[in-house]
Amino acid sequence: MATAAALPLDGRNAVVTGASRGIGRAIAVHLHSLGVNLVLNYASNSAQANLLASELNQSSTPRQRVIAVQADVSDPAQVKRLFDSAVEELGSEIHIVVNAAGILDSKYPSLARTAVEDWDETFRVNCRGAFLVCKEAANRLKRGGGGRIILITTSIVGSLPPGYGAYAASKAAVEAMAKTAAKELKGTEITVNCVAPGPVATELFFAGKSEEMVARSVDACPLGRLGQPDDVAKVVAFLATDGGGWVNGQVVRVNGGLVI
Repeated sequence: MATAAALPLDGRNAVVTGASRGIGRAIAVHLHSLGVNLVLNYASNSAQANLLASELNQSSTPRQRVIAVQADVSDPAQVKRLFDSAVEELGSEIHIVVNAAGILDSKYPSLARTAVEDWDETFRVNCRGAFLVCKEAANRLKRGGGGRIILITTSIVGSLPPGYGAYAASKAAVEAMAKTAAKELKGTEITVNCVAPGPVATELFFAGKSEEMVARSVDACPLGRLGQPDDVAKVVAFLATDGGGWVNGQVVRVNGGLVI
């Protein structure tokens, strides 16, 4: 009798930050479908994170496990606790880390009108958070094959529209950091890449935008639509699998041709 083929990520352990909603949630769901054991990180939305963990556990294979862990990615102690919890609860080394936690100032101010507090908050979550997650992952991911660090940035780094100064700058810093980390991890077989979405139909994208602003984004895209979270999740999943093992130190833009 034929046996079922193993899932591409069967038996591997993954941590996804910002996993309670939006792109992070889609990434978590897609990775789960490929066989990973999963830690869903969230900052404050425990109801959504716990509900997702429950739903995924109900559809898991007998060997899979999904847990939700609260942590502020900008706090070193909490990031360490997140990784400690992942190893303790899943019972072995972590293979895959995806940092999808992020914020955007929905007032879209010019640089001249950006409050210092808003600039600092954007960098606290988007840049400091990515740094702390990447640092912890670099020290703790499995060596010798299968180690993946994937940081979610933005195609806005390539287009630089007005109103996104703090957001673009915070994500550009992450892309530079990722390329450096990819070189520094030589010999570990851990890859480090960024996935940079364009406009994606999430709460983060729609916040503060008029219907006209949304329509302009759709019209500017050669494929004539907004991206969906799963469009991004599929690219992240490829990088997480063995098939993505030769991709390292890259920024992969996923935007339907909006930014080339």
